[in-house]
Amino acid sequence: MEYLMLRRWLFAVACLCLVLNLGCADEYRTIVDSRGVAVRVPMEIERVVTLSDGLIETTMLLLGEDEKIVGLGWSSMQKYWNFTYETVSGETYEYRGGIHLVTYLSPRIRDLPVVAESGGVNYETLASLDPNLVILRVGDCGLPSMEDEGVQKTISTIEGLAIPVIVLKAHPCFDEPDLSTISDEIQIIGDIFGKEERAGEIADYLESQTQLVFERTKDIPEAERPNVLVFCALPPSQQTGGGVGMVRGTDTIESYLIEEIVHAKNAYTGTGSPVVSAEHLLAIDPDAIVLPPWYTYHPPEELYSAPYYQNIGELSAVKNHRVFSLPRAGSNCARRYEYPIEVMVIAKAAYPERFEDIDLAEWLLEFYGDLYGVDRATAEELRSAQYMDWCVEG
Repeated sequence: MEYLMLRRWLFAVACLCLVLNLGCADEYRTIVDSRGVAVRVPMEIERVVTLSDGLIETTMLLLGEDEKIVGLGWSSMQKYWNFTYETVSGETYEYRGGIHLVTYLSPRIRDLPVVAESGGVNYETLASLDPNLVILRVGDCGLPSMEDEGVQKTISTIEGLAIPVIVLKAHPCFDEPDLSTISDEIQIIGDIFGKEERAGEIADYLESQTQLVFERTKDIPEAERPNVLVFCALPPSQQTGGGVGMVRGTDTIESYLIEEIVHAKNAYTGTGSPVVSAEHLLAIDPDAIVLPPWYTYHPPEELYSAPYYQNIGELSAVKNHRVFSLPRAGSNCARRYEYPIEVMVIAKAAYPERFEDIDLAEWLLEFYGDLYGVDRATAEELRSAQYMDWCVEG
């Protein structure tokens, strides 16, 4: 009997040792990032530094993990953005309080330390924050491409500090524009925090909003598709050498939204993002114009009544009041959670009759409410923070 009890006791001890050993092994787990690299990350992630223009931070907010952010890459998310212009009649339009939505919803972001600005990452500041994970997004404004030597140095230096680095690749990192990569990024962040199902729900919701537009327009014959121009208006101080703004060519993500999702035509058939003169703009003469934020915010009214744009008053889009504006989103070198809004704005500009049943002002409130889980009053504040109240006024 004593021998049997001894065997049982030894077996119990062995099992306990096995459990303890497994527990040690399970202190880390492996996440495969956008590079295809398997990264060992802590099971319990408590302190995260993000190098991103908002997508990582917004995803962490939606997953309920934003309190773990202890440092940001850049200060663009912390700033308020204001814009003022005067019409030919002397009326002043003023837009104030524009701010990134994740910062509006998680105000603590405004007070977080910043580890990088134009001079690159300050690794001493980064290390002092004692993060147990860094998540960075390549393709955003501060980290332009995987081929960039500075980006490679940033990744290798942080890894050299024995800090796990998860790299996300935004759509500019790929040869062909494709917004499905945003869903992949969201899913990886979900994997990091063990919230894969919730991340999948978020990605599916974003995709469903653009799928609505895709399905309504996919069968429109080529000959019936209107010409839409994405026009990056320039403030007077930047209008040098006769240029009044930049246009987006067929190799840009904006053209992808116009042609592959909305099924309209990009009015500018060249490539790149050249600056054009008023004469060139009049020659293009698009059916509709979409104004992205460039240098500053640009409301539709600016093209209708600003004194420095009176020389393009004969544009069909201006005369027919088919000028629309995209949301103010701060630095936006790579698309983020605003992309369904951009798709809907372009769709309303291109096909006003086909989308007549969708009130853009109300659709925005529903989008904010569904995505961020906020009430109507807060959704209205988010709409104002992105300078989209023009669709209420108009």
